Amino acid sequence: MTGVSAPGYGIPEYSIVGYVDDQEIVNYNSVSRRMLPRAEWMKKEEPEYWEAQTQRAKGNEAVYRNNVRIALERFNQTGGFHTFQLMYGCELDDDGSIRGYEQLRYDGGEFIALDTQTGTYMATMSQALITTQRLNSPKVQWGERKRKYLENECIDWLKKYVENGREELERRVQPTVKVSGQHKDGTLMLHCQVYGFHPRRVDVKWMKNGVDDVPTYQTTHVLPNPDGTYQIRVSADVMPGEGDSYSCYVDHSSLGAPLNIVWEQPSSRVTPVVVAVVVVALVAAVVGFLLYRKNKAGYRTASSEYSVSAAPLGGLTIGDDD
Repeated sequence: MTGVSAPGYGIPEYSIVGYVDDQEIVNYNSVSRRMLPRAEWMKKEEPEYWEAQTQRAKGNEAVYRNNVRIALERFNQTGGFHTFQLMYGCELDDDGSIRGYEQLRYDGGEFIALDTQTGTYMATMSQALITTQRLNSPKVQWGERKRKYLENECIDWLKKYVENGREELERRVQPTVKVSGQHKDGTLMLHCQVYGFHPRRVDVKWMKNGVDDVPTYQTTHVLPNPDGTYQIRVSADVMPGEGDSYSCYVDHSSLGAPLNIVWEQPSSRVTPVVVAVVVVALVAAVVGFLLYRKNKAGYRTASSEYSVSAAPLGGLTIGDDD
């Protein structure tokens, strides 16, 4: 949930985005004022579900307008663009273990965090102390209520969503990996492009002589592709020595074993290109292809680990009223 002090430039005053794992499933904002499905399988929910979530979101919208106003006062700010965000969710592992979390952030910095072991809120900024004292008071005990929600109702919602979207959520597409290198000023810049994989979670790093001791120079965020898969690029700036070898390590849930793609020094020789002409010139060009191998039968442990964020729940006020 996100509230902003100065909406505009395509950013609504208030918005909710819900996810299962890395897939957006629902969306609400102060422009549409409707909770809408973002995953095809979420359309299985009955109209009563969408109406109930829309009404709950409208109520939270009013709460967050007030939260933004209070936060501006606490930080002694009178204008400008500021954000107030609530992030919460729960996770279910294949062994049945569960986890929950909740954080409030102001302008990207952590403001309040829930200790799910004790059911109490912790202030990470002095401006949040008034709020945590109220939330943790014997009269309110909001942290204990939230802890129970994350361990019970949130998990129930997660199980329901996973059942409805299992086919898409468990889709596995193996990554394609391309490595390249550029010599410049005595150093070697290595690039590892990993693309076409699903689900989103992936581990990519450069290895030297089979050992993980190459500092990462630059890593892009995991970015979506139009077909629903993802891509990432990891680069490293190295000083190659004689006999050194470098490889890109890729681990993904679609793979039976991690990949290690070795970067090879390209040949310095130029190969002549021979063009044959026979009466009518016929040129056959292969532009390129992506090979998508079908998912393997079987079930990796990671395939039954799920998380949900922004499962249905009312808003949290940071004001002084109960």
